[in-house]
Amino acid sequence: MYDDRRNCLFLVDIGRSTVHRIDLAGADHVEWSVENGACSLGLTQSGRLVLAQRDRVVLFDPENGAIVRQVAVVEAERPDTRLNDGKVGPDGAFWVGTMHDVVADRRPVASLYRVTAEGTVERKVPDVICSNGLAWSADGTVLFHSDSRGPWIDRWQFDPQTGAMSGRRRLATLDDGSGRPDGAAIDVEGNYWSAGVSAGVLNRFDPEGGLIEAHPFPVTAPTMPCFAGPELRTLFVTSLRPEGIAEDSPAGGIFATRSPVAGVPIRRFDDRRL
Repeated sequence: MYDDRRNCLFLVDIGRSTVHRIDLAGADHVEWSVENGACSLGLTQSGRLVLAQRDRVVLFDPENGAIVRQVAVVEAERPDTRLNDGKVGPDGAFWVGTMHDVVADRRPVASLYRVTAEGTVERKVPDVICSNGLAWSADGTVLFHSDSRGPWIDRWQFDPQTGAMSGRRRLATLDDGSGRPDGAAIDVEGNYWSAGVSAGVLNRFDPEGGLIEAHPFPVTAPTMPCFAGPELRTLFVTSLRPEGIAEDSPAGGIFATRSPVAGVPIRRFDDRRL
């Protein structure tokens, strides 16, 4: 994700339990190892980060790499799931989903949750295999959500004041060849950019689910697009590094390109009372 105040990217390496800060001017790259995992993150009003770990949501200080406090616990009673994609919604809450973390037998036992700064945890969407692809329209009234193993992309009507959801609609059903949906972002035209992690593409869907273009990607498994820079016209995309791949492969790298359209600014977690 892009932090406009610091002009940097923040990202997680789930496999290594690390949080990274990358200065867009090229001056700095900081890496922190985090106990209990690093699965996704969001910006906050105070300047800290809200960080999803394996089974909890915490506040993280990117100035010193310290966990400040625990906000909430999510599915700690389930050793077969972990938190996955998470983003801050227009309502100021942190929205984060779980995934069934058993490779040999992926089942729809995960969910999407809404976590407030006060520590309230509300299950919003059950029966998911791998929750992913969270993104909101510019006016905050539409929520996009995907299941990487469904594999589908859904759209909901969203109340940006309360976080209420209604009118669920299936936008796309995908497969390995078309690109199972991983991380996602929204542009100012309302189009949904989805990392097609199984097909080496970045899929751009219109708000009604029509595929505008499948952009070929330099590596096989892109994982998360992010609009960044002062005009939000630079598109950064992270990628997965499969096991056993050649050392000189660019897989697992971060890629950047000029975007044909600007992205939507992301929101901040309302932690001002914490």
